[in-house]
Parts: sequence; C-alpha cells; structure tokens
Amino acid sequence: MWKIPVSGLLCGLLLPLGAAAEVVCALGTGAASYNASADQRPTSDAMELARRMNAALSPICSPKCPQIAIFRNATAANAMLVVTPDQAKFVYAPQFFQNVYDNYGEGAIIAMIAHEFGHALDEINPGKFGRGGTPELRADAWAGCTVAKLDLNPTGLAETLTAVSKYPSPAHPGWPLRQAALRLGYTQCGGDGSKFDSAAGGKGTDAFNRAH
Repeated sequence: MWKIPVSGLLCGLLLPLGAAAEVVCALGTGAASYNASADQRPTSDAMELARRMNAALSPICSPKCPQIAIFRNATAANAMLVVTPDQAKFVYAPQFFQNVYDNYGEGAIIAMIAHEFGHALDEINPGKFGRGGTPELRADAWAGCTVAKLDLNPTGLAETLTAVSKYPSPAHPGWPLRQAALRLGYTQCGGDGSKFDSAAGGKGTDAFNRAH
C-alpha cells in the first residue's frame, strides 16, 4: 500500500458506494461507476507529484497530518477521496492525469491532489482558513496554500488555476467563490496576492468570507 502522510478521518461523506466505501469528493461525474477492485499501485510520476504536495503541506499540518493511500484506477471519476472502514484513499484516473498534465502541467495535478487531501486536512486542522464557506471551499483553500508553496511562475500559476476551474466537484459552488477560497489559502501560505490576481483576475477573499 502506498501512503502519503500529510489518524482517524471524520469527513462529511457525500456519495455512498455501498457498505464498504464512501466518496468524500470527486472532481468529476460518474463516481457511482468507480470499481474499487480495479485499484492499482500509482505510477512513479504520480507518487513524485504527491511527494511534492506532501513537502509543501507537511510543515503546516504537522504533527496532525493524515495518512492517505494513493491508487490509480481507470474507473475513478477523475480524482477522488474515498473512505473505507480501514483507510482513506486518494484514487485517480490515469487518463485524466495525463490529460491535465499535457494541457496544464504538473502544478495543476498537484493542486488537484491537494484539494482532495484538503478535505482530510480540514477535518483534522479545522479553522486553518476560517470556518466560513463549504467543505469544498475549505479544501480549495488548502489547494491554494499548496500552490503558494510550489512558487510557480506566472504562466504555471495561470495554467494551474485554469485547470482547477475546469474540474469542479458536483458539490462545488461557482468559480467566483472558488477563486476567492484559493486566493485565501494562497496568500495565507505566503503567496503574493497580486501575482494570484494577475493569473486569475481575482478580487480578494470577501466572497469566500460571505459564503456562510
């Protein structure tokens, strides 16, 4: 089993897959078609990107970083966080990762992994980015934090944000709220707000703070 430390996980579960597993978040439709028996070990490339995410977030979540197994599975709904009685696991569709990499680069994949891990981090480290908004927005804030730590160049940052905008979960609100949440995490983790705004056309965090 491949695990990235970033333990018990108490998540707000969204979509039942039967008695054995629950989907916390899926960045795409078709989660009901996920077949856990098709889980396979991740590629070395995917593990390297997950390690980069881990290196960015571990100093922030330590000593309460979750342990999440990573698998690839062609039946996954793009990228998913799944909880079973025994473990939490991140499952990605290899064809999805390849498409995102080809069109938007490594930063986009790391941001999407960070969003899924962000759901677990939000449960274990509540209030890191405030208690407003929805679980999806708070996971976006964790993704924004990770992106800040990657210190992408302006083009890489713009491509990453474009990719994130194109693959919401079914539970996500509209992009303006997501953009504000990403910016909140980005700036609170040392990112330059003006650089973010230039890449995304952001208008600050007021929309996120007013969400709830």
